[in-house]
Amino acid sequence: MTDKMKFKAIQAAMMLVLFFISSCAVTAQNQKKDKEGFVKLFDGKTLKGWEGDPTYWRIEDGNLVGEITPSTLLKTNSFIVWQGGQPADFELKVDCRITATGNSGINYRSERLPDVPYALRGYQADIDGRNRYTGQNYEERGRTTLAYRGQKVVVNGADAPGPLQASIKSNAWTKTDVTSALGTAEELQSKIKSEDWNEIHLVVKGNRLQHYVNGVLMSDVTDNDTANRKMSGLLGVQVHVGPPMKVEYRNMRLKQL
Repeated sequence: MTDKMKFKAIQAAMMLVLFFISSCAVTAQNQKKDKEGFVKLFDGKTLKGWEGDPTYWRIEDGNLVGEITPSTLLKTNSFIVWQGGQPADFELKVDCRITATGNSGINYRSERLPDVPYALRGYQADIDGRNRYTGQNYEERGRTTLAYRGQKVVVNGADAPGPLQASIKSNAWTKTDVTSALGTAEELQSKIKSEDWNEIHLVVKGNRLQHYVNGVLMSDVTDNDTANRKMSGLLGVQVHVGPPMKVEYRNMRLKQL
């Protein structure tokens, strides 16, 4: 095969890849909306439109399931990522159920890490089986905890340029102002069901990020850190390093604002 023929073959392959990506995006945009303007993000039968490690992710009984077994323990957190776009302003609603030892989360406005497979960096609506963190705002591989459950917070930038770690203490971003309380941690925790289905509702608009669980506002972040915040990005869900666990997601719906 001549160099010219090789070039044409590579060019044709690249065109096919671009066509496939474009088709996926168009398909997601043209999905039928419900009466509230939401579209479903998975069909309940296959992982079509999502990319993740099949060792950990599958469809079971119509639900998106992430599971870690004794033989598949993780060394780094692993995500399955929606391939339908990079939402900016949106609402997301999904039901989630997680085992007592489980740790998961919904990442949004995130980016892939080039050197770690199936890893995301970005905002996360935290979810865990013991409900210690469920509802808080945690930035995966970034500024860490931005708001604990029960906090309305303004996030500020660091005082001077430098590594993020300089402004992180006890796994939390120190450049924040808590402007009000949404309720005590205990009161809010009582609204979350253990090892049962809970509805997660994210309202993300501009630099304001609100996490609801079962209709109750759990954390409310206004991110004024222009150097580190993200205004759009990938959407994905997580299985976390730790003991064997299982997390299930169903009725995942997105409305772009």
